[in-house]
Amino acid sequence: MSGGLLHESLRGVDWGVATADILAAPPPPEPERGGHFGRWTDDIHRLVGAAPGTHRLVAGWPLLQPDGPGTWDRDALDRCDRALDSLLARGLRPRLTLLHLTLPPWLEEAGGWLARDTAQHFAAYAAEMGRRFGDRVDGWITSTDLASPTLADHVAGLYPPNRAIGRAGLRSVHHLLLGSGLATQALRATGAHGRIGTTVTLAGGYAATDDPFDRIALARLENWANRLFLDPLLLGEHMVTEDDVSPVETTGCVHPGDLETIATAQDVLGLSWHTPFRVTAPENLPRALPAGKCLGPLNEVNSLLMGLGFAVIPFDDVETTAYGWPILPEGLADAVAGLHDLYGDLLPPLAVVDNGMGDLDLVDETGHADDARRRALLRARLTWLAGVVAQGVDVCGYEYWSVLDNVEAKFRYTRLYAMAVPDHERPPCPEMPSDWVHGEAFGGGGAHQVPETGRTPGRSPGLTLVPAPSRPQPL
Repeated sequence: MSGGLLHESLRGVDWGVATADILAAPPPPEPERGGHFGRWTDDIHRLVGAAPGTHRLVAGWPLLQPDGPGTWDRDALDRCDRALDSLLARGLRPRLTLLHLTLPPWLEEAGGWLARDTAQHFAAYAAEMGRRFGDRVDGWITSTDLASPTLADHVAGLYPPNRAIGRAGLRSVHHLLLGSGLATQALRATGAHGRIGTTVTLAGGYAATDDPFDRIALARLENWANRLFLDPLLLGEHMVTEDDVSPVETTGCVHPGDLETIATAQDVLGLSWHTPFRVTAPENLPRALPAGKCLGPLNEVNSLLMGLGFAVIPFDDVETTAYGWPILPEGLADAVAGLHDLYGDLLPPLAVVDNGMGDLDLVDETGHADDARRRALLRARLTWLAGVVAQGVDVCGYEYWSVLDNVEAKFRYTRLYAMAVPDHERPPCPEMPSDWVHGEAFGGGGAHQVPETGRTPGRSPGLTLVPAPSRPQPL
């Protein structure tokens, strides 16, 4: 698809960038900033003829409210004011993420998202941000990721380590969802400008084989990664498993009226996309993962996942990035299509965010960044996405995410879920460019069906469903 056709196919998309830069943080010394990072801005301009017009940053709750409820750090608020004014002066529309993984220390000490009160504190913080900055912020994301502060932290103990309490930690999922709903209501009550939504880390992939049990295993992954968060947001119901049990509700955390608050209508749903998974049933794992490929970190994570009825394995003969992620440009579009097949018209407009990481480590034979190849892969990914849009999926935004952000977490993620990095090898460390929001980087301006669980999300015509096989007994 040529640049002109790609632009026409995605003409309704609002192009932007996002980084984990903290609005409330003191700016780094000039030598640490280095030069500006304009390669990816140039990528978008070359491929779709548009320059990103929005920049989303993290507000920085721990810095804004370090000492407890009702108190605010004046210097941090002033830094936010100056940063927003600077973005507007450069012709960019600021967007703000309220929560990016971390809480103020006083909330962590009180239990973090395991404590119900955290949801109320989050709403009060959102209201203050709306009152102070609502006239200048173009869009709001309540949380940049719903899974990391809940599943990865309190359930699995991936990061930070040693905090896992297993399924009892699922009450953190409910409390974060409740906090997001309350924050959405609080922002609207202030009259804040712009769309308000949250972000889910979209999980999708492919069954390892045609075995029906592998297809069921893929559905289980999508249940625990997608429906765990989206059923409450879009249906007002917590996800139930094959034995008709809601794991979240069994923790006793759900109060009357909570789910109505969680299902507060959103203006946009952010989809954070990293990599597709290749999924197999636990009973098929010895056959699907030969002994020579049994990597220690992969075994560790599968020991956790098998309790949920699935396991992940490497893709065969698929090139990977330095992070160990398979290069499958169609993966994003397939996952978005599967989500649309499941929820249909219940989905709000979608924005693909946190996408693009790992592409910059592609190098040519001289060891330098291979710009042409990187753009070719991005074109392929966007072309697949344009095909899904043509079938009726409302994708209203795309944010190219800085490769600098969350580097440590990415490499940890690679080691835990690694598809390509053996234990005896140190993960490669690609050259990291300077952050692309400094300087004049913006010159030029401008599918798969899950098994039925007794609750049927909305369906929509036009996208192909893969029929679910008969369900085995729960593991």
